[in-house]
This record gives sequence, structure tokens and C-alpha cells, in this order.
Amino acid sequence: MENNNEIIAALDIGTTKIVAIAGYKTKDNNFEVVSFGTSPSHGIQRGIVVNIDETVRSIKNAILKAEHFSDYKFSEVFVGIAGQHVLTTTTSCALALGDDEEEIQESHLLVLQDQIISLANNPGEEIIDIIPQSYIVDKKPGVANPIGMKASTLQGNFHVITGKMGMVNNIKKCVQLCDLKIKSLILEPIASSEAVLSKEDKENNVVMIDIGGGTTDLAIFQNNKIIKTAVIPIGGNTITADIVNTFGLSEKQAEKLKIAYGAAIEEKSHKETLLSIEVRKQDVLDISLSELTRIISSRLSEILFSVKFQIENTSVKNDLEAGVVITGGGSLTKNLKQLATFVLGNSVRIGYPNTFIVGEYAENINNPQFSTAIGLIIKGIEAFEIEAEELRKLDLINQKLNEEKEEEEKDTKTKNKDKNLVKKFVNTFLNLLDEDVN
Repeated sequence: MENNNEIIAALDIGTTKIVAIAGYKTKDNNFEVVSFGTSPSHGIQRGIVVNIDETVRSIKNAILKAEHFSDYKFSEVFVGIAGQHVLTTTTSCALALGDDEEEIQESHLLVLQDQIISLANNPGEEIIDIIPQSYIVDKKPGVANPIGMKASTLQGNFHVITGKMGMVNNIKKCVQLCDLKIKSLILEPIASSEAVLSKEDKENNVVMIDIGGGTTDLAIFQNNKIIKTAVIPIGGNTITADIVNTFGLSEKQAEKLKIAYGAAIEEKSHKETLLSIEVRKQDVLDISLSELTRIISSRLSEILFSVKFQIENTSVKNDLEAGVVITGGGSLTKNLKQLATFVLGNSVRIGYPNTFIVGEYAENINNPQFSTAIGLIIKGIEAFEIEAEELRKLDLINQKLNEEKEEEEKDTKTKNKDKNLVKKFVNTFLNLLDEDVN
């Protein structure tokens, strides 16, 4: 195992399940999971905490399961956040560098981010993340990294993610009540995208759809930059509820039926197939597979048309070269790929985590329903590497300052030594003169 400081831990707090996961990047750039545990989620509805005690118990159960089978102890975690209360906007701000062209430094970019914080800091909302999209340098747009360029004006375009303060604080409180420290909050569609999209996907314009239990998350990328995120308040649990209401089944029975026989598009064999479900000890209910498919297809179509509406309001609506990638537990629904292709009019693939996972948990984790959890780890590793690089730069600066200080002290000692020699020579010369006079 690598240095323990490099192990990254994360919590995916979903509507249907809680995932506790920890892992690190190997020297071969693989991803090894050292701890993994899941627990049914209680106290969460559509990504929002509705019962703190139940949520805390669910998180603790996932942590206990993860720690039971490993030596790793969870302490600091990257936490996924989603829900309809999360809003995203694109905001711009500018900075005048002076009449004489000035070289753009990292400090200038930080000033722009501080301006964005002031602009986006609305009452009752908390800024979750600020993601740079592009910069305009002296009216030249589309600059990805302006550091080192000379200019008199600098403008930045940022993707700003905010959440309702009360709801964000509830997530934080639940995690802290589990004796865990939050390293960072990460928007779940961004995490899922990290797990299932390649750099080429993002560069060639792509839509990522994560169909979870409570919500469907959306992220759209253009030229390797995120341009839109959204949360649709419909997920797998909505489909389960539809089955419950239609056939009078229990939630547990409906969920099993959906997973075992659910499909997004009706097949010829469905029309003549009846499923016999025991609803009570002696009662059996015959359910038409055709009717079951119709219920599932109707809700999935609603989700996909909502996604289509979001796509239509972006600049990539006619230019999705990398198509659509669907992940999350709902992506495993039979024939979903065909339905999505029909509704969205783009190429569609089911998104599995593209990180090469190794270790004893690899087989279980390489599944679309764990894309968010794996993405949180990837984002955590990225943050760790950025922090390590910043510390390395700081060490180099301190080292250089110490060297300059030592050189200065050395020069001062040399000058003082020279002064003492001159003084000694003058005193000796004066003493000789005194002796001659006497």
C-alpha cells in the first residue's frame, strides 16, 4: 500500500444508498480501492436531507461496513452533493491591469475568483464551487490559461455552483455527527463525469446523464469545459412508486420487479407474458409485462425529454460529437440505450467507470451505480495532487528565500570582516606613527 497520506476517502450520500469508499492512485496510474462499504439510505429524499438522525445512521452503517473489511479508518472525506436546491450559473468579471501591459500571474486569477465570490454570494446561499471556463485577454476570447501572457485587461468566465445554505449545512452536520471532517463538497454530476468521460469526450462535446434513485443529474461539456449542470427531480424511485401505485405492490416487491423484468422499450414477447407475483401469503397477482414496460418507458421518456430540453438551451445542441453517456443505477435498464437514442437523436452509450480499478473490490465497484463514488475519489486525488504541487512550489520559494538570506548574511559577514581588517590596518598605522613621533 502507498503512503497513507495519499489515500483519499469519499462519501456518496444518495437517495437509495450511501457509499463509503477509499483508495489511491498507484504508480501505474491505476486506482486501487482499499476500503468500500454500502448501506441503504434513509432520511434522504431527492438528494435532500429530510431526517438527520436516519441519515447519520445510514452513513455510519456504510462506514462501519467499509472499515470492517479493511485497516483503513475514515477521518477526512470528499462528499458528493446534489438535489434541486443546487443551482449553477455562468458569471463573468474583469480586471484592469494598467495602461502598461502587465504579465498575468496566478494572483490575478485569484483576484477574479474573489470578485466572483462577492458577486455570487447571495443571502441564504452557499458557494459550493467556482470552475474557470475561459478567459478573455485584451478582448481575445477563448484563452484557457492566461498565466504568463502580457495584457492590460483580463476577463474571466466562471461556472458557479451554489446551494441553499440550510440544505448544505444539513449535509455537513450529518457528516460531522459521524466524527468525520469534510475535505470538500463536490457536485455529484461533476464527479460522475470524471468517472465515465474521457478527456476526448469532453473536448468533442458530450452530455453525461446519471440516473440515480431520487434524481437524474446532468452535465454538459464543450471544448473540455463544463457549460451546464442540472438536477432533474425524477429517478429510479419515481418509477418504483409508479409500479406500486399501478399494481398495489409493496415498495420492496415493486423494486424487485423493476430490476428483474424492467425494460425501456417493449419487445414482442412482452405482450403475451404474465408475471405471477405473490402479494399476500395465498394471493397471487398476474402482472402484464407489457404494462410494466409501458410504466417504466413512460417515466424514462419523461426524464429524457427533460434532458433534451436542457440540451436545446445550450450552444452544443447540434454539435454533440461525443454523443450522450448515461450512467447510474438507472442506466442498467434494459433497452434504455435504444430509447435514449430515439428521444435525444444522438449516439448513446452506457457509462462504466473508465478508471482502471484494481484490488479485491474491483469486480464489485466497476459498475455504473458506483460512478459517482469513484468520481469523488478521482476528484479527491486531483485535489491532493494540486495541493501537493502548491506545497512543492512553496517549499521551493522558501528554499530560495533561505538561500538568499544565507547569501546576504554571508555578504554581511564578509563586509564586516573587511571593515575590521581596514580598521585594524589603520590602527596599526597610527600606532607606528605615534612611535616614530616619540
